[in-house]
Amino acid sequence: MRYDILLIGGNGFVGRTLAARLQREGYSVLIPTRHPASARDFRILPAVHIEDADVNDFDELQSLCACIKPTGAVINLVGVLHDKPATPYGKVFKAAHVDLPKNIITAMQLHGLKRYLHMSALGADSQGLSMYQRSKGDGEAAVKASNLDWTIFRPSVIFGEQDEFINLFAKLTKLFPALPLAHSDAQFQPVSVDDVAGAFTASLKMPRATHQSYDLVGATVLTMKEIVQLAARKSKSSCIVIPAPDLVGYLQALAFEYLPIKTLMSRDNIASMQTPNILPPGGQDALMDVFGISRRAIEDLV
Repeated sequence: MRYDILLIGGNGFVGRTLAARLQREGYSVLIPTRHPASARDFRILPAVHIEDADVNDFDELQSLCACIKPTGAVINLVGVLHDKPATPYGKVFKAAHVDLPKNIITAMQLHGLKRYLHMSALGADSQGLSMYQRSKGDGEAAVKASNLDWTIFRPSVIFGEQDEFINLFAKLTKLFPALPLAHSDAQFQPVSVDDVAGAFTASLKMPRATHQSYDLVGATVLTMKEIVQLAARKSKSSCIVIPAPDLVGYLQALAFEYLPIKTLMSRDNIASMQTPNILPPGGQDALMDVFGISRRAIEDLV
C-alpha cells in the first residue's frame, strides 16, 4: 500500500495533533517510530499506519519513502531541545536538525518525491547565539538548497493540552509554594498546536506555499514569568513566581546538565532566550495572513 503522507516525528506532541488533522482532511498517513507501543492511541485513526522503523537508518528511510505516492508529501517534525556543549553544536543537534533533513532530501530525490514540509523554529539562524538556533539554521539551509518543493515552518513555543512546556511548569508550581525564575523577562509568543497543524495541512493544497518560510506565532506576547504564572493558574496553584538573577539561572542550568535525565533548562536554552522568541518587527503573521487561521489564545488553557 502507498500512503499520501510520510509523517516523520509523528509520534510526538505536534505529530499526534497533525496526524488526526490530516486524516480528517482525507489523507492516509504513515508514521515511523522506534517505539510502536507508545503509539497505541493511533489505533482510533484508521487512515494512520504505524511502522516500526528508525529514520536515522538511511536504508529504512529509503524504504519508507518508497511507500509514499509520487504525488504525496514528506513532513519532518523532528526536533530536540538538549545537547552537550560543542562548536558549532553537539552530535545530538547535528543528527536531528542537520543530518536527518539532508538524508530525507536524498531519500526523497531517489524516489521521485517533491513535496516536503519542514519544522524549524523561530529564531533559527546559522549564526545564532545557541547551538539549537545554529543547528536549526543549518537544517533550513540544507532544505533551501534542495530541488524539492519545500515549505519551512518556524513556530514559537507550541502549547496545547498535552504539551511538555506549560504542563511541566504547572507541575512545578503545584509542588512548590515559591518558584525562583531566572530570565523571567524573556519573551515568547506561544502558538497553539491546533493552529500549527492547520498551517501544515493547509499548505499541502497551496502551490504558492512552496519555497516559502513562515513564522508561526500566537496572538499574545508573554514573558517567561507570565507563562509560569499562567501555568500556576492552570494547576490551581498559589505558587509565587520570584524573579532570580541571571547568574543564578546560569549556575542552575550548569548543574542540571550533569543530571542523567532530561532537564528543564540548559545553558544552551538560556543562550536561545537572549533573542526574543516573537514575530520579528515587520514580520508576516502567516497564520492570519496566509492561512486564514484565527489564532487560539494560550489563556484558553486555563
